[in-house]
Amino acid sequence: MKKYSAPVIIFILSGFLIALQTACGFRAQTANNTNKDTRPANVEVNVAGVEPRDIPVYFEATGTLSSDEQTDVAPLVGGKITEVNFDIGSYVTKGAVLVRLDDRDARLRIEQNEKQAQQARDAVEQARANLHQAFAKLGLSETQNFNVEQVAEVKNAKAILDRAEIEYTRATRLLESGDVSRTMYDQRRAERDQARAGYNVSLNLANQNYAGIKIAQAALQASMSAAKTAQVAVDQAKKSLGDMSVLAPISGYVSDKTADPGEFVATSNKIATIMRTSTLRLKIDVPEASVGTIKVGQSVSLRTSAYPDRNFTGTIARISPGLNTTSRTMAVEAEVDSAGVLKPGLFATVRIAQGDMQKVVMVPANAVRSDGGTSKVFVIKDGHAEQHIVQVGETENDLVQVKQGLNGDEKIAVSNLDQLYDGVSVNQAAAQ
Repeated sequence: MKKYSAPVIIFILSGFLIALQTACGFRAQTANNTNKDTRPANVEVNVAGVEPRDIPVYFEATGTLSSDEQTDVAPLVGGKITEVNFDIGSYVTKGAVLVRLDDRDARLRIEQNEKQAQQARDAVEQARANLHQAFAKLGLSETQNFNVEQVAEVKNAKAILDRAEIEYTRATRLLESGDVSRTMYDQRRAERDQARAGYNVSLNLANQNYAGIKIAQAALQASMSAAKTAQVAVDQAKKSLGDMSVLAPISGYVSDKTADPGEFVATSNKIATIMRTSTLRLKIDVPEASVGTIKVGQSVSLRTSAYPDRNFTGTIARISPGLNTTSRTMAVEAEVDSAGVLKPGLFATVRIAQGDMQKVVMVPANAVRSDGGTSKVFVIKDGHAEQHIVQVGETENDLVQVKQGLNGDEKIAVSNLDQLYDGVSVNQAAAQ
């Protein structure tokens, strides 16, 4: 191998470096020329004007959506589940049968109680017949008041007694005057005593019969009370049978299910949770400074992260009578039409108008280009595009609010944004 001195080696390396730099410079120049050649001389764009607009002043708050009504369902009686007619996510109507329990014992109790109730009703009819018979013995109707002197037997006995008394009194006078014999007098006295005894017997018999009426009336009342008690037992047994079917107390969607066929449930066991979601509630904490602008019936708008491109509306329905002394806020509830989309538990940002107006800048949504969290628009001026970094706000239909970055009198590009860069020449046309 041939050896070189140090000066020769340095000379060779210097020449190599010069050649390398020349080659790299040529390649860079070629690449630049190529890039310049691929860029269009002018980009065709449509332009639109920035639109100043007066909008109400809002304040923003956050809250969580909840169901308008929610209830846990439990059976009224314990038993073994034989049928389940719902699942999580099912929509149920008020009164629909969610679960059926084993009802065989309940049906047997109904059968037994109905037999006892029929026996009690038969006893009432018999007691009523006995009472009717007791009134018939006295010759009275069931609506007629009792007077022992008006009983036919008593009246007849009293008439006989009165005649006997008259005859006995007459015989007494005639005996004293000697106009009648002692034998005739004794006969009239015996007839009088016999009539009096007959009268007393009829009185006693009438009073006994009246006592029988009282007994029959008491027996009828007792049998009617027993029949009523037996019917209550039937009604209770029927209710117990009805309680074997667990019904939905409200209409809504099932959010929780803890029932399966074959399980035994008690009255303390929850079998389902039902939510009514046609209207949702949104609780809002209103700051003290804005309390005076809030009233029932006021409209609110809200957005959720689940549907970032959609606005939803609601109405303030309830306002707390006082402020939280710690947070200095007032609790307000809005009712929101879920439109079948929003769900309980979603976190929402709500806007409530304050009544004042503010001027804002609105631009077409297709004029804004977002890259990595940065939003920008291209202002068209003197045939060139100028890139402006902007801060965007709310979206309204096809317009986007620009909070910072524009003055409000610019013309901006709304097409071919992917071909634009700061300083590029453009050919502009009005937006269609």
